[in-house]
Amino acid sequence: MMEIDGSYGEGGGQIVRTATALSAVIGTPIKIKNIRKGRKKPGLAAQHAVAIEALATLCRAKTSGVAPGSLEITFEPGEISSDSYSIDIGTAGSITLLAQCLLPAALMADAPISLEISGGTDVRWSPSIDYFRYVFLPALEEFGARVEIECSQRGYYPRGGGRVLLNIDPGNLKPCNLERVSNPIKGLSHCSGLPEHVAKRQSQAALNILRQAGLEAEIPTQILKAPSVGSGITLWSGYKGAGALGERGVRAEEVGSSAAREMISEAQSPSAVDVHLADQLVPYLTLAGGIYTVREISMHAKTNIWTAGLFLDRKVSISGGAPPGRVFLLKA
Repeated sequence: MMEIDGSYGEGGGQIVRTATALSAVIGTPIKIKNIRKGRKKPGLAAQHAVAIEALATLCRAKTSGVAPGSLEITFEPGEISSDSYSIDIGTAGSITLLAQCLLPAALMADAPISLEISGGTDVRWSPSIDYFRYVFLPALEEFGARVEIECSQRGYYPRGGGRVLLNIDPGNLKPCNLERVSNPIKGLSHCSGLPEHVAKRQSQAALNILRQAGLEAEIPTQILKAPSVGSGITLWSGYKGAGALGERGVRAEEVGSSAAREMISEAQSPSAVDVHLADQLVPYLTLAGGIYTVREISMHAKTNIWTAGLFLDRKVSISGGAPPGRVFLLKA
């Protein structure tokens, strides 16, 4: 059984998600120790436990220690089972992070898989559902993945209540060379349980900042009556995206401006993918091979490269990035 130090690098839930996902794909039993050891609340969070349990169901795995607060788990995968699954994360646990844990295994099944997931679609420290739909999945499609998504309801922190359906058509992944795509910037500003001017102010603030940088965009608004109260904005162009969520005490203008400033940094870079996508694609880069560039190598990316390298002979190399204007090249 392979032993993995869950406190390595970034030391968060990403090691757990990536390690269990690749364990299911490769068929290697694992033990993860020191899970989130350096965090304010060490051990598995509730949403991590739900993700592992869902993955265990998907691949008929035997597990131990899978509970909130646990510092150590074992995961012994079996055969990936094609079926329709319904998963309730509870409250506003991130739907997109759970999906990223399940997708590598689901894409290796011998027949289509359906995942109906309830939880949070727009929550802190995770990709928004719009980023997942318009940035992550198109990039994943370049690796040969076929995934359809339907979001029937948004869910914000802390109540959640979001609902997403994923239909996955398995098949062999292929090497991918992601190149910069010069698409217009698009976006979506949304709110639920708040005056509609909140979404409009987020959108207008983002447009103003983008125009000052010489960038045009289309950012329509979406006014909802979801079970939870919240707001957010996501911007995207090609394989790059940015976003921000509304918070109590934070003006809508600052939410929109924050997303726009992040998008400007990505849009002005000659890189192919954004900083966050670079780490999210590492498992697929390692599984299938390929090349992409990014303006910055995050600790999340370094941690994911280390984790994926434990399972696979194909290694991700990083080059470039030193002189001004240069980008980092990730190749496997």
